[in-house]
Amino acid sequence: MANKYEMMVVLNPSIGEEALNALVENVKAKVEEGATIDTMDVLGNKKLAYEIDDQKEGYYLQFNFSAESTFPKEIERKLKITENVMRYLVVRVGE
Repeated sequence: MANKYEMMVVLNPSIGEEALNALVENVKAKVEEGATIDTMDVLGNKKLAYEIDDQKEGYYLQFNFSAESTFPKEIERKLKITENVMRYLVVRVGE
């Protein structure tokens, strides 16, 4: 049975607009490999609470998706090794 999840991803905005758009599509494709995306919101550049890798801003993406219970570990593994992904968080949305 598929569960509902919410995921926030913070990307490095200093890579340039073209590379950032390609990275957004790359992350979206990785999610679509094992889940059904309900909504995807590009929240854009926001000031970080603290510096990460000398960056004061991050480019935020929010996903709501449905997937099997094994998928969050897999997407976290893929995001961890993806260059220019600064942070991510996947949480299960309650019943």
